[in-house]
Amino acid sequence: MDIDWVCKHHNDLNKEQLYAILKLRAEVFVVEQNCAYQDVDGLDLEGDTCHLMAWRDNRLIAYLRLLDPHSQNSDVVIGRVVIAPEARGQGLGHMLMEHALQQAEKHWPGTSISLSAQAHLQGYYGRYGFEVVGVEYLEDGIPHIGMHRP
Repeated sequence: MDIDWVCKHHNDLNKEQLYAILKLRAEVFVVEQNCAYQDVDGLDLEGDTCHLMAWRDNRLIAYLRLLDPHSQNSDVVIGRVVIAPEARGQGLGHMLMEHALQQAEKHWPGTSISLSAQAHLQGYYGRYGFEVVGVEYLEDGIPHIGMHRP
């Protein structure tokens, strides 16, 4: 699997990359998961937000964003974690998370990390040192849970 991993500050994204990011997020979160919500929330271009992308054959196949702790007044926040439908089942999610943790440490050394996980993925994120924080809640009709990694 020949994958090109790219992590860019939002100022360094070109229009094609931004378009691919928004297209993949809409394809999965809005259409596939049937969640009508405001995906373009202003956070993609805030502070020192970084965008981690996995490209194969000029197609964005995996993505997540890292919100910087200063703009969030807390932890690094991992969000918008998505794998393209045709790329699932190949271990790409694990590679994405490993790269995310490396990038978080590179940009904000020693800073804790938070994320909002779909509740059924607690064990998955638990493998990377994340622990449940708070109680389960519904977000766009899908059970979620807050998770934290010191």
